[in-house]
Amino acid sequence: MNDKKWDLVALASIPLIMTLGNSMLIPILPQIERELKVSAFKVSMLITVYAVVAILLIPIAGYLSDRFGRKAVIIPSLIIAAVGGAVAGVGAWMLDGNVAYWTILGGRLLQGVGAAGAFPIVIPLVGDMFNDEDQVSKSLGIIETSNTFGKVLSPILGAALAVWLWFLPFMAIPVLCLISVILVIFLVKSPKKKEKPPTFTEFVASIRDVLKEKGRWLYALFAIGGICMFILFGVLYYLSETLESEFGMKGVVKGLVLAIPLAALCLFSFFGGKWIGKSKPRMKWLGFAGLVLVTVSLGVIGIFDNIYVVLGLFTLGSAGVGATLPCLDALITEGVDKKQRGTITGLFSSMRFIGVSLGPPVVSLLIGTQHFWLFGVLAASGAIGALLTLFAVKPNKGDQPTSGSGHKQDERHIDRIETSRGYAPIRRKKSPL
Repeated sequence: MNDKKWDLVALASIPLIMTLGNSMLIPILPQIERELKVSAFKVSMLITVYAVVAILLIPIAGYLSDRFGRKAVIIPSLIIAAVGGAVAGVGAWMLDGNVAYWTILGGRLLQGVGAAGAFPIVIPLVGDMFNDEDQVSKSLGIIETSNTFGKVLSPILGAALAVWLWFLPFMAIPVLCLISVILVIFLVKSPKKKEKPPTFTEFVASIRDVLKEKGRWLYALFAIGGICMFILFGVLYYLSETLESEFGMKGVVKGLVLAIPLAALCLFSFFGGKWIGKSKPRMKWLGFAGLVLVTVSLGVIGIFDNIYVVLGLFTLGSAGVGATLPCLDALITEGVDKKQRGTITGLFSSMRFIGVSLGPPVVSLLIGTQHFWLFGVLAASGAIGALLTLFAVKPNKGDQPTSGSGHKQDERHIDRIETSRGYAPIRRKKSPL
């Protein structure tokens, strides 16, 4: 793993920068609302449009990465994201009112196109780089920690930049993307392909077979990933609005407060990735425990309408989300053959983006209702995720996630006996137990 450390540094910059590009807007959404004179719902669309276009394009980016290589997709995608950030920034700087809003929205859409081929492709690339499952899990933990660290840094950095110029967070995106492009070009060495890539027809057939064979736990993990992001971005939007409207908290101070639960997310994501190793049962039960913690925290928040209770318990819930995310990444990456890994992880990333896109607008509609109903909906979502983890993800059963090595040793148990010429395999039928 030490010989890949610089590759991991470069790859970890991608989720960090993609997260900054989206989450830096969370603390300044009320400010954007005032500057552009638009509704809270329309402002929430700046988060949603980014995610929606990514949802549609991520599976395509995954297929292209399987066929033409991961770097061949990642680098152009980072450039497109940079252009999108520049369009949004220039529109906010040079234009006013509705014209500025729609230009920013267009830039965010273009940024989402770039995001579709950036972070989602990092996950299968990490899986390609290592053959040992333990190294894959630890590396994915680092990648997910970088993603969550971006969430910690984003409210502070976004608020700090907006104190100077409210549209500066948009203008920072091209600079950050350029740094990541340079790192990927010079530091990341993609594994050489040993086989000819499949045709599109063969590819579609193989994906259909994978979903048919492993759909039960894959669909469950897709849904859980979406639920985690829905809860996270929904509550962050709520906190951003509440801290400013009810407590007059703005700028860097608000960013620091929002960073508290996100720091717990980052910390538990890092240690969760290290602890699970290559144990799939451990991945399941840590993910389940994390979602139970999320559900209980949100349920209690619904009873006590107090900002200190909300912040403290959401910090616990964020720790649960942080523990869950590396488990989901590892289960999917190690459970799918390398030939389909790009597209399957792309579908998973699409579901995460669905959660990102739904969180702010749903909460913006519920924020005017009773406090109990708002957090009751979020707690119910967490409970659904926990139940899916408990009943649909069964790593000790025959439909368990298996390593992505492409070998089919899960079909038969292979022992070895010593012979006069060395060791020879004994093939036994798989036990029904």
